[in-house]
Amino acid sequence: MNHYIRIKARSSGRTGEARTRCWYLVCFGRRTVFLFYVLFCSFSSIARSGPPALIPLPQELQWTQDRFDLSKAQTIYVPQKALASVVARFRPAALKKLTVKQGHPGAKETGYILIGLDELQAPYHAEEAYQIRSSESSVRLIANTTHGVFNGLQTLGQLISNNRIPGCIIKDYPAFSWRGYMVDVGRNFQSVDQLKQQIDKMAAYKLNIFHFHLTENVAWRLQIRKYSALTAAANMTRNKGDYYTVADMKELIRYCRERFITLVPEIDMPGHSEAFTRSMGTNMQSDRGAAIMQDILREVCATYDVPYIHIGADEVSITNKNFVPGAEALLDSCGKKVIAWNPGEAKSSKTMQHLWKAEDRHYKNDTIGKYIDSRFLYISDMDPENTVVTIFNRKFFEQDHGNKNLLGAEICLWNDRRVADQKDLLIQNTLYPAMLTFAERSWRGGGYDGVSFAIGAGKPERIKDFEDFEQRLLDHKREHFAALPFNYVKQTGIRWKLLGPFKNNGDLGQSFWPEQGGASLKDSAGIPVTGGTVWLWHTHYPLTGAWVQDPRTQTTWYAYTCFLSPVSGTVDFWLDTKDQSKSGADATPPKGEWDYNKSKIWINRQRIDPPVFQFAGRKSGLLEDPLVDEMFYIRPPRKIVVHKGWNSILVKLPVDQFDPLKDWQVPPKLMFTVIPLKKTQGELNRESTGWLFDPGK
Repeated sequence: MNHYIRIKARSSGRTGEARTRCWYLVCFGRRTVFLFYVLFCSFSSIARSGPPALIPLPQELQWTQDRFDLSKAQTIYVPQKALASVVARFRPAALKKLTVKQGHPGAKETGYILIGLDELQAPYHAEEAYQIRSSESSVRLIANTTHGVFNGLQTLGQLISNNRIPGCIIKDYPAFSWRGYMVDVGRNFQSVDQLKQQIDKMAAYKLNIFHFHLTENVAWRLQIRKYSALTAAANMTRNKGDYYTVADMKELIRYCRERFITLVPEIDMPGHSEAFTRSMGTNMQSDRGAAIMQDILREVCATYDVPYIHIGADEVSITNKNFVPGAEALLDSCGKKVIAWNPGEAKSSKTMQHLWKAEDRHYKNDTIGKYIDSRFLYISDMDPENTVVTIFNRKFFEQDHGNKNLLGAEICLWNDRRVADQKDLLIQNTLYPAMLTFAERSWRGGGYDGVSFAIGAGKPERIKDFEDFEQRLLDHKREHFAALPFNYVKQTGIRWKLLGPFKNNGDLGQSFWPEQGGASLKDSAGIPVTGGTVWLWHTHYPLTGAWVQDPRTQTTWYAYTCFLSPVSGTVDFWLDTKDQSKSGADATPPKGEWDYNKSKIWINRQRIDPPVFQFAGRKSGLLEDPLVDEMFYIRPPRKIVVHKGWNSILVKLPVDQFDPLKDWQVPPKLMFTVIPLKKTQGELNRESTGWLFDPGK
C-alpha cells in the first residue's frame, strides 16, 4: 500500500529559505522510504541555500537557475587597459587566483569572467551604473566608467558563495550622487588606521563621500605649516598632541580616491573655533584672525587636491559681516566648491547647503542652490536598534531620487562627549549597522515620508520591506563583520501590545491595573507594536513619529508580551528604558532607577532591579566624562532566570512633561529595550531568531 505526502516550500528571496513556491509529491512504500529521505534532504539543502544577501539591493535584479563554477574558471578578461589596475587591486578575494588578461575571450570560449567598459543606459547617474550577467558559461560585468566597474566589483564580491556565482541579471545605478559619511575627529581623534577601516567599509557598500570634520573648540587637528601653534598639544583640551600631518592628510585623500570616495575636509569657521583663539591669541572674526584664516585657506587649497571645502559657518554670532563672504570668495577663486551648514551664515548662491535641522525646507522652492540632507541622520543621537529602523524609513528631501539640486545625504558621527578609547566611537554609535542601512537607502532611494521611529509604521507592506532588509543586514553581520563591532540584533519578531494612557497627574510612581495583577493582560486590548527597542514618543515630536500617535503629558503606559522558551535556565537580556545621546552630555540615571521617569520592568512578575551604574546620578553637561555602562549595549547583558514554556514581560513607562528644553541634555524619552539574547555552545549569539513572542499568551 502506498501513501502520499505533500511538502510545501514558502516563497522568499532571503538567504536560508527556498525562493520559489512549489509542491513535492512523495510516494511511501517499501522501496520508496529512502527516496523520500533523499528528496527531503535535498529540499532542506535548497531551503538553506537561497540567493546571496546583497546590500545595497540592486535597482534591477533577476535570479536565474544557472550558476557559474569558479573552480572551473581560469581567466578574467579586461578589454581596456585603463581598467587593469582597478581590477587587479579590487577584484574579490575569490577571484585572486584567476589570471587577468587584456583582451576578449574566444568566440566559443567558456568558463571566463569579462570585466569591461561599454555603453550602458541608466535613468540617472550613469557614471556609476554597472551591469552583471552571470550564467553557467560566463560572468560579464560592464559599466560606462571605471567607477561603475568598481561598484560592480563590490556587488560581484557579495554574489560569490561556496566558490560559485549564482545566475543573475543585474542592472544597477544610484538614486543619489552624494552618499556620505561624516566623522568628527576634532572632538575625538581617530588614528589613520581606524579611519581606513571605515573607508574600506564605505567603499564596499558604495558610499562615495568622506566628510572629515577637522577643527573644533577642543582641538585643531590639521597641520598648517605656517601656523604650527594650531596643532600644539598645549592648545588642545582633549587628545592633546594628536593631529593629522600633511602626509597623513594626503594619504587619506589618496586612499579615498583609489576607492572612488571624495574626501571633503571641514575647517569650521568662524564658530567652533576656541582652539584657534587659544593658538593664535585672537578671535577668528577679528581683523588679524580673518587674515590668518585667509592664509590657512590658501595653504589648504594649494596643498590638497580636493574639489570641496566645508566651512561649517553655523552656531555662531557674527561680529564681522565680511568674514564668511570673504572665505567663500577666496575658496571660489582657488577653484574649490564651498559647502556650509544650513541653518548657518553662508549666503553665497554658489555655496552648497548642508541641511541639519528639519524645520528648514526652503530648498523646496530653490531652483539654483545645491543641497545635502543630514536631518535626523546624526547616528550619535540614536540607539542601536532604532538607528537601523529610522534610517531605513527615511526618504531624503522627500524625494525618491536626487537631481541636480538635491544631491544626496550624509550620516554624521558627532560624539561631543569624550571617549575613553577611539574604538568606543564605533561601538557606542553603532556605526556599521547605520552605515549599511544608509548605503541601502541612499543607493536605492525611495523610503517613506516623514521621520518615523516605528518599524513599518504598522503597515504590512512596509513591515515586509523592513524584514527583508533586516535579514540581509544580519547576513552581512555574520559574513563580513565578525571581527568588528556590530550592535544590532533581529527585532522584527518581537511583538508587544501597549496599554494606556493612564493619567498619573505628575505622580510618576502611581500604580495602575496592568501591574496590580487583578486583570488579564493577555485578553486586554492594546496598540500592537513590533521591535526590540520601542519608541512611544520621540524628543522631536511632532517632527518625528513613533508608535503613539497622540502623546499626552502626565501619563503612564505599559508594554506587555510573552516569549516562549524551549528550556528552563538563565538567559541574557538587553534591558533599558533610556537611550543615552553621544552628541551631548546626558545625565546618568539616579541610583536605584532605570531613568528619571521611574520606569520599571517585570519578567514573570518579578521586578528586575535597574543596573548598578558606576556613576549613578551624574549630572548633565560633563562632556569630559566618558560613558562606561549607561547603555545596555556597552554593559554586560542582564542574566534572567526563565522557565520552560511561556514567560511574561511587563514594562512600565511613566512621563511627566514633554519638555526637552527644561534641560536639553536630559530630554524626556518615552522608550524601552527588552531583547533576550540566544546562546549557542556557551558563546553569546546575539541573533535572537529562535524566540517566539506573542502578547496574547
